[in-house]
Amino acid sequence: MRFDELHPLIRDRWSPRALDPDGVVSQEALQRLVEAARWAPSYGNTQPARFLVGPRGTDTFDRILALLAPGNQAWASNAGALLVACAETANEKGEVPYAEYGVGLAAQNLVLQAVAEGLVAHQMAGFDTAGVSAEFGLPDSIRPLTAIAVGTLGSPDLLPESKRAREIAPRQRISVTETAFTGKWGEPFQLDG
Repeated sequence: MRFDELHPLIRDRWSPRALDPDGVVSQEALQRLVEAARWAPSYGNTQPARFLVGPRGTDTFDRILALLAPGNQAWASNAGALLVACAETANEKGEVPYAEYGVGLAAQNLVLQAVAEGLVAHQMAGFDTAGVSAEFGLPDSIRPLTAIAVGTLGSPDLLPESKRAREIAPRQRISVTETAFTGKWGEPFQLDG
């Protein structure tokens, strides 16, 4: 199997930092992104994914932006929307099993919907999770996991020179022979031929 044989939604997904400062993420597109996230699978249908959604030009956007690491603030300020994916770790039944996994699946649905909308998305771990909890009054059962910048692709020239090379470098992944095994650990799974 070759990379170019993958479905375009998967093949075209990447995490650029060069976002067009004039690009628009419509309210309707944002609603479709969070709807796509809502339909992600989850353990026992617990649906642990929760999102803070900040369209550019709103107070929520500014507050999320202020809680990003400085290196992320520099480019994420051009996003059309900033979101924070959170996990509901407990509900009326007790601890929510595999909540992080459920949020990961929901975030991937959101990102793939962004690709379908002609947008790009970049997920970040570089943000102040305690600050998000305090700033947005999150209950103790809600844990912020990932910030997500959504926007339209801009020119790499928008980035500082130190980030530009990484932006235009060819995408790389480790070989499938190092990630998928059969028979026993370390024995690569691959189709003959």
